[in-house]
Amino acid sequence: MKKTVMIAAALILACSAAFAQTQKFAHVNFNELIQLMPEMDSARVQIDAASKETQETYESMIMEFQSKYQQFNEKQSTWTPAVRDSKQRELTDIQNRIQEFEQASQQDLTQLQNTLMAPIYQKAQDKVHELAKAQGVIYVFDASTLLYVDDTQSIDLTSSAREALGIPADRTLESLQAELQARAQAQAQQQ
Repeated sequence: MKKTVMIAAALILACSAAFAQTQKFAHVNFNELIQLMPEMDSARVQIDAASKETQETYESMIMEFQSKYQQFNEKQSTWTPAVRDSKQRELTDIQNRIQEFEQASQQDLTQLQNTLMAPIYQKAQDKVHELAKAQGVIYVFDASTLLYVDDTQSIDLTSSAREALGIPADRTLESLQAELQARAQAQAQQQ
């Protein structure tokens, strides 16, 4: 009986060791994929344009308020009480509109970003799932959040996913950063 229990325990250990060796794990730098996808470039342009338009409208509202506030300070002593009260209400209304605009525009920009990003995330996630299934992987971890990855025991799907998503091999996060900085400098010079 004791011998049977020992044999059963040995078989269980051997089976679990064999099972553990056949399991495949993978990792992918999901943030890198998202940032470098061609679709992300289009999303950035749309988000930047909406942000710029929002900023211009905000600045216009602020300039209107400052102009009317300056006029109020300069001329209030010459106005009748009714005119002064009307001008004060106008200033208060402008301030309220500015606050409402700030809140609404922030929500609109967040909504736009979410709308544009959702299909990008979904496409990247679908490609990673497809690659993982093709290679028989049971888990895929995001390498950008891992503290340690043993490359001998985990498959790096990043390069395969980059290729499947149409990301050029020479495009890196560093080259993207340089691209974005050059674009920001060009926009700053235009203003």
